[in-house]
Amino acid sequence: MELIINPGDGVQLSDALRDHLQHKLEPVERKHGERLTRIEAHFKDDNANKGGRDIHCLLEAHPRGMDPIVAEALAEDAYTASHQAAGKLDRALANQFGKNERKRPH
Repeated sequence: MELIINPGDGVQLSDALRDHLQHKLEPVERKHGERLTRIEAHFKDDNANKGGRDIHCLLEAHPRGMDPIVAEALAEDAYTASHQAAGKLDRALANQFGKNERKRPH
């Protein structure tokens, strides 16, 4: 599974942020990696230097043969936003793949 990180305006992509995101996505890769071609991470600073909850992280998982599954979070920093979005993505993928398994005839 490939991880593509797209830092947006106002967000600096550091090795530490890349490592943090990869660590937070390890459970997703362990559980769902065989079904995914890639995950794209998009960061954006919504409020520039105004402070507050302004870092937006959108994670887009691309399962084989399916539409992308998206999870997003807004937090005060990129680390927190990526942590929250990774948890949401894990739950969304489990839910989607569970639905597909229930629909499949036995």
